[in-house]
Amino acid sequence: MTSHQNTQTMKPATAAKKLGVYLEATPAEFQEGVVTRAELNALQADPPQWLRELRLNGPHPRPVVAQKLGISIAGLARGGVTEPLTTEQIEALKQEEPEWLLKERATQAEVRKETARIKKRDAERSAQQS
Repeated sequence: MTSHQNTQTMKPATAAKKLGVYLEATPAEFQEGVVTRAELNALQADPPQWLRELRLNGPHPRPVVAQKLGISIAGLARGGVTEPLTTEQIEALKQEEPEWLLKERATQAEVRKETARIKKRDAERSAQQS
């Protein structure tokens, strides 16, 4: 008896998310097709020029913009940033340091500090129980 191996595929939106790029900025053939796991792995291992260019200059999707600015996605929305930004626009925001960005960075720092405190507390409790 022979075994059939199904090829795992994903929608272009899922592949773009995994690649960290804005779907609407990708080539039409990428947007219109399906992406196999092997194709995704190949794109990650040896990115074509269009993918390198998108990762370098954008436009970037919200999660990437938020990460580059050091804030949360919700912080982007609170700051009024709803559209994808290019690397140049992100750098301009960093230089301008608008009040909302400084506030969101402070909020993000507090969240990270609280997360670390809780993780340490839980580790100590776990150690005490052992």
